[in-house]
Amino acid sequence: MRRLNYSRRIAVLGVAVAVSTAGAVSVVGAFPAAAEVSPLRAVAAPAATSVAPAAQSGTPAKAKSAAKATKLAEKLVKKVTAASANRHLIALQRIAAQHDGNRSADSAGYDASVDYVVSTLRRAGFAVRTPTFTYDTDVADANSISVAGTAYQLDKMAESIDTPAGGLTGALVVVPEDATTGCEATDFAGLELTGAVALIRRGGCTFEQKALNAAGLGAVAVAISNNVPGPLTNVTITNQGPVPVGGISQQDGDTLAGLAGEQATVDLRYHVEQVQQRNVIAQTRTGKKDNVVMLGAHLDSVPVGPGINDNGTGSAGLLELALQLGSSPKVNNAVRFAWWGAEELGLLGSSAYAAGLTFEQQLDISMYLNFDMIGSPNAGYFVYDGDDSDAEGAGAGPYGSAQIEQTFTDFFSSRLGVPTQGTDFDGRSDYGGFIELGIPSGGLFTGAEGVKTADQVALWGGTAGIAYDPCYHAACDNLGNVDRAAFDRNLDATAWATGVYAWSTESVNGVPPRAARAALRAAAMAKAGPAKAGTAAASAAAA
Repeated sequence: MRRLNYSRRIAVLGVAVAVSTAGAVSVVGAFPAAAEVSPLRAVAAPAATSVAPAAQSGTPAKAKSAAKATKLAEKLVKKVTAASANRHLIALQRIAAQHDGNRSADSAGYDASVDYVVSTLRRAGFAVRTPTFTYDTDVADANSISVAGTAYQLDKMAESIDTPAGGLTGALVVVPEDATTGCEATDFAGLELTGAVALIRRGGCTFEQKALNAAGLGAVAVAISNNVPGPLTNVTITNQGPVPVGGISQQDGDTLAGLAGEQATVDLRYHVEQVQQRNVIAQTRTGKKDNVVMLGAHLDSVPVGPGINDNGTGSAGLLELALQLGSSPKVNNAVRFAWWGAEELGLLGSSAYAAGLTFEQQLDISMYLNFDMIGSPNAGYFVYDGDDSDAEGAGAGPYGSAQIEQTFTDFFSSRLGVPTQGTDFDGRSDYGGFIELGIPSGGLFTGAEGVKTADQVALWGGTAGIAYDPCYHAACDNLGNVDRAAFDRNLDATAWATGVYAWSTESVNGVPPRAARAALRAAAMAKAGPAKAGTAAASAAAA
């Protein structure tokens, strides 16, 4: 997960089901009373939800239609729980433990994760595909910094140049550490960097800025040490600079800091290989195939850890939702589930999938819903800002995205009593390729490396001044790194939206549910005259 921006808008809304005079159902709320919520989910529950006037005063037929519109959603909310999804989190943790501690793209751990999802879905009766995609990856020929006879692992940052064969050698210069080490010119005062290898602690500014500052003073190479336990990998300097730049672990950085003045040799050389990897796609056998509700979550972790919150929570949640929905549910619209590969390398799996859709295949997708990190231990409750009401970042999503946002925010407020905030479509998760195609998008997120504020603690609890996920992209992102109450609430909202849209996407793209389409056709045929009455009945039956 690659989130950065957290906006300040709070949504505490409550609406219900509105039934049009034509019989079409537009579902935005209609949640059960607080007493129906399980103890785990009863979080400051509001008073029983009010029903919109149209539903209160409508005919019995309209009331029955409104109830049908939310029947599946209610069922899924009850059945899809953090407790039931936890088995999948355990499976992903075990897979990582058996494969060098991670499930990253290009690894046996990722392959095993794909196999687990595929086998679980097939046992439940789903037809599952694993379409492949290819991409280039850097393979290390040399990745070390050697000082005083000992070699330490130094991982080249994306966009860094290589060293010559044999590496570059110079005196090791340690930049004094503070909150913004290497970010200002004054940090280098009194240091002789000409021909040196600079060692700089992470934090306070971009890797690129630190490297450029050191290179500008004559450094021939830069090593940046992590400021949290674990190696510093899967990061970038954004733009190619004049010197090689690599990352080392916090522990090795501490060791090297005690060796200032020793000769250091940096050897960073890589070559490119093409890699083939798999996504996982499963779709219900029932429902309209040309108005599909699509949900996605990335399945890969970063190389340094098992990735249980990022993004085991999204992957496990969708898997449990698929199992509880079933492969042949009574739905109007088919539901398609996707588990993406190589998200942590740049959204590669989802981007390849979206780019490979024909225009007709694009039209078959009514919306895309994204779930990336939905159980952060210091959780926020963020909903993608479909209408750009926060006026931040990338702007509004395609038409229909605002309505998706509304469905989520209404559920959180009216069912759970939990306020939400918007988060920008900044292109750093798997919705990006779908938004580029104009497909309405939305989803949920509980926060990554961003810092929770005191105001947010007043809303949600937790701890101010630390990250929503202190183990983001770290080895400690394990089974103990999940807030299961937050996970459960997000699963409730995911289940609700899926059930609502599997019944009708009318509020998003104007496509009414099957019964409403049949009624409209029958009414139109009746107006055409008695001669076509038989055709009207047949049309209604076939809708």
